[in-house]
Amino acid sequence: MKQPPLKISIIGSRGYPYVYSGYETLVKNIGERMVTGGAQVTVYCHSYLFDQKPKQLNGIHLKYIPTIKSKSLSQPIHSFLAFWHAAFSDADIVLVLNVSNGPFGLITRLFKKPTLINVDGLEWMRPKWKGFGAIYFKWAAKMAVKFNDLLVTDATSMQTIYEEQFGAKSVVIAYGADSSQGANENLLASWNLTNRDYYLIVGRMIPDNNADKLIEGFVASNSTKKLVIVGDVPYKDEYASKIWAMSDPRLVFTGYVRSSETLASLYKYCYAYLHGHEFGGTNPTLLKAMANGCAIAALDTVFSREVLQNEAFGYYFSKNSESVKHWIAWAEQNAPAIEQRRTIIHQGVTEKYTWETVTDLYLYHLKAIIQNKGKKNKL
Repeated sequence: MKQPPLKISIIGSRGYPYVYSGYETLVKNIGERMVTGGAQVTVYCHSYLFDQKPKQLNGIHLKYIPTIKSKSLSQPIHSFLAFWHAAFSDADIVLVLNVSNGPFGLITRLFKKPTLINVDGLEWMRPKWKGFGAIYFKWAAKMAVKFNDLLVTDATSMQTIYEEQFGAKSVVIAYGADSSQGANENLLASWNLTNRDYYLIVGRMIPDNNADKLIEGFVASNSTKKLVIVGDVPYKDEYASKIWAMSDPRLVFTGYVRSSETLASLYKYCYAYLHGHEFGGTNPTLLKAMANGCAIAALDTVFSREVLQNEAFGYYFSKNSESVKHWIAWAEQNAPAIEQRRTIIHQGVTEKYTWETVTDLYLYHLKAIIQNKGKKNKL
């Protein structure tokens, strides 16, 4: 007799197929693969972000939940309402993204709906969250441990932090890496770029990604190359305005790049990728840079070193513009070393960073939670 499909609801991203951060990239890649494997996947979307609202796309069911446009409140309001909807749905299990949603696990627990949560980074340490925001995220992490059936961390260093700070066990599932399929040098013409004539930054314009220090270090350098800054924020704030106000003829601001082929091209043909992300485990943009054959210089953090396997695949700079400036000068004096790094960087994208492995691990643990719940209910 044919088994009914596993019904999975996903809460915590902005939706599908909207791509803004690592969460949306994760939802797209594992959601589509889960559907291909026979699961029924429902993604909860922020209603205001979608002009067109199909009920289903690429086999993924879509639920549009209202919320307000706010840097700090849009996600918790959306998630609170989505949790109630999921609690009364026929979903077998809920996959939750973002530690801020940890407290809402109480809702699904009350309705005996199994829940797995990916806690992602150390939100309470991010500069954009101050005062009450930082206090809330620290508390939310504790509630995530208390109310959800399983925690997922995306790096062993993050797993260690959760165990030391909260006494919490978790399983490690990394993010996946996208390859350079579709990359084409001709796609760089929109910004008058050519092969190896630019450095690249990709990420949201938020303080803990340190784009300001990367740009300041580059501007202070004597490089004749350009610096391409890919990314934006969905809201305007003082930090993002500071970034956009930086002026130098070598700076190229692209905003969001929604075409996967164009983004792959920007990665593949850059001279080097500069990674300033400070808090988080396996960062998706870093993996993309590796998969697309970039030479990489990263902020020296335990997370970057884990992914880049220390000096095996990465160069490092300190958290100041002067360090960035010195690395750029070194890189331009050592072009053969930079080229050699490009030729081996793919070796760092091991099997655990493939989307197939990531999807299989999520499915394994989702099914295991349901089975364990079933055994307990029979006792």
